[in-house]
Amino acid sequence: MPLPRRTILYCGSADRPIPDLIRRWVETTGFEVEESDSPTEIEARILRGRGALLIVDDDPAHADREEMVRRLKGDPFTAIVPVTILSGSHDAERVAHWYLAGADEILTPLFAPGEQRARLGALMARTERNVGVHPSTRLPGTIEIEREFRRRLDAAAGFAVCYADLDHFKEFNDRYSYYDGDRVIFVLSRILHDVVRGMVGSEGFVGHIGGDDFIFVVPLAAHAEICTEILAVFDALVPLQYSEQDRRAGYFFGKDRRGQLHRVPLMTLSIGVVTNAHRTFTHPAQVSELATEMKSYAKTLPGSVYVVDRRHSDYDIRSGPGGRDARGS
Repeated sequence: MPLPRRTILYCGSADRPIPDLIRRWVETTGFEVEESDSPTEIEARILRGRGALLIVDDDPAHADREEMVRRLKGDPFTAIVPVTILSGSHDAERVAHWYLAGADEILTPLFAPGEQRARLGALMARTERNVGVHPSTRLPGTIEIEREFRRRLDAAAGFAVCYADLDHFKEFNDRYSYYDGDRVIFVLSRILHDVVRGMVGSEGFVGHIGGDDFIFVVPLAAHAEICTEILAVFDALVPLQYSEQDRRAGYFFGKDRRGQLHRVPLMTLSIGVVTNAHRTFTHPAQVSELATEMKSYAKTLPGSVYVVDRRHSDYDIRSGPGGRDARGS
């Protein structure tokens, strides 16, 4: 659930105005404040996708606010919304109590107003980073991938978008376990990250779409060397994820969708590469669609391989495999 960026929810008292701390902070950040003294209404708004931040007034007379925080933090769908408690006194036991309930930050008079506003800003920054990454690999997710595409398009420099996908991964999961499958995903994420960072540093980007699908973006001139290195490292390391028997054989027997036994090769890696060397992109969706097409074509080829789109126009795209350059590890 992407965080709505411009709305803050405040759970306070109907007979008291919004505290100056919140009012002054939102004036400098551009957020709008929606106020309610009803925890039920606050929860309903969050479930509808409202609220990039929830600020709760710590009023001992309203014990239902603590239960609201516990419910929100106990539900993975709403737990991503950060919760800040605003207290008029500093009581160590009360602070600890709120943290146990799931609060992300507690602001008390112990902190000067400037520090309180800074803490709110830091909390929002941390939340944005956490929402933007994939939980299993800690790599940037789809939101950050789209932003990276936009940054590359705006920069107008040569780039290559590479879509990496595992072959025979489902059969591996079926033979071994989801635990082993998750380990393979993590190994692949480290290979991509370490090779890209090692070869082009901050000029490279690696993101995790989900499952066994990854994106990496590198300078145009570096994509061939990087893809070649990734495939070589992958082919060296991934066989170690199999049993010795399967590794020596180079395959195992699995069942297809009709229940028939067939040979399943060891996993390989397919990479589809799209560049702006021969065409101009105006929207991230164009890059994504073409990268997906190239990845799908790469998966029709044997072994670990990367293919580069070298066509010049949308007309060429309809012409079939011509204009694609395929290379293995």
